[in-house]
Amino acid sequence: MNRIDGISVRELVEQLDCVSIIGDAEAICRDALPLRDAKVDSITMIDHASRIEQLVTSNAVAVVTAVPLSSVNCTQVVTNDVHAVFAAIVKRFRHGEEGIVHSSIDAAAQIDPTASIGIGTRIDAGVVIGPNVSIGSDCHLMPGVVVMEKTTIGDRCTIYPRVVLYEYTRMGNDIQIHAGSVIGAHGFGYRQVKGRHVISAQLGYVEIESSVDIGANVTIDRGTYGVTRIGEGTKIDNLVMIAHNCHIGRHNLICSQVGIAGSCQTGDYVVLAGQVGLADHVTLGDHAVIGAQAGVMEDLSPNQVYLGSPAMPQREQMQVFAVQRRLPEMRRELKMIRRELDEVTAKLAQPAIVAEAANADCDLRHSSGGPASEGENPHCLAFKRSAA
Repeated sequence: MNRIDGISVRELVEQLDCVSIIGDAEAICRDALPLRDAKVDSITMIDHASRIEQLVTSNAVAVVTAVPLSSVNCTQVVTNDVHAVFAAIVKRFRHGEEGIVHSSIDAAAQIDPTASIGIGTRIDAGVVIGPNVSIGSDCHLMPGVVVMEKTTIGDRCTIYPRVVLYEYTRMGNDIQIHAGSVIGAHGFGYRQVKGRHVISAQLGYVEIESSVDIGANVTIDRGTYGVTRIGEGTKIDNLVMIAHNCHIGRHNLICSQVGIAGSCQTGDYVVLAGQVGLADHVTLGDHAVIGAQAGVMEDLSPNQVYLGSPAMPQREQMQVFAVQRRLPEMRRELKMIRRELDEVTAKLAQPAIVAEAANADCDLRHSSGGPASEGENPHCLAFKRSAA
């Protein structure tokens, strides 16, 4: 049955393990959509009890759930792994059998005769493969990919359109590199010779260990003499820059627009949130978490969360943020205190001004030799001058 006619719930899950159906197993689904997009003829997923009301109003024909739901009328697919089962169902609608990579080499691909290509690998039109390249089994190189000389690619790797792998790049197994990424470009390293910037040595390479995912338009520069390494299981988001000589640990999460300067090193399970920047030669300990837009200027210890620029431990930075939020209020209070202080100062200065004026009047009268009037200010007596 094709997608237009729909697929029954029973057919959708018949090849999946550890699932049970509650309700009409022959209910027809024409699409698989997340809950907020679900339609009357779609199967959806619920992974939290707080979304039951949204499920009821969606009118979905079926739902994948971890526990039976008594308050809904649609067909239920109950499983211990909601996301894995729903992903398999979505693939039935999106890809059908197209998800399987069949071995083929397009006639429009340019492949050097010294290159080695494994069984089951698919090479699409416009791919360029240089001398002495080795590509493993069951890979897929999509249109416009360029693989330069002496690059090694492991098994089951997927390289999306217009990715460039510079010479000597080394890749493990089960790696995905998305469109437009450049692996192994020259690092931004220069030295001054007679007043001119001269590029430093670019003799290293990039090594990507197994099970790494690299997003679109990522750049990873080669080492100066040795390796720039991406550790096993690390996931890199779109638009990330990793400079020369960096060693990224295992199972890191590096979010979009992160910039890592040269010769940095991260431990295992490090998280760099969006737009984090690392200065050169910085080391991050295992399980360090760096919050969005933080600027890291020095080595950071393991097992801590860091925020801000310059980055500091979360507790300290939250205190800084609390003070920063109060700055407008503190400014108003300071201005009010200054006004009150000016008023008090003016009041304190007023008697002194009066006394000074009275003394000046006494001096004027005595210097003229005139007699003191009956109402003469007694305070002037102390300032009478003796006769010459």
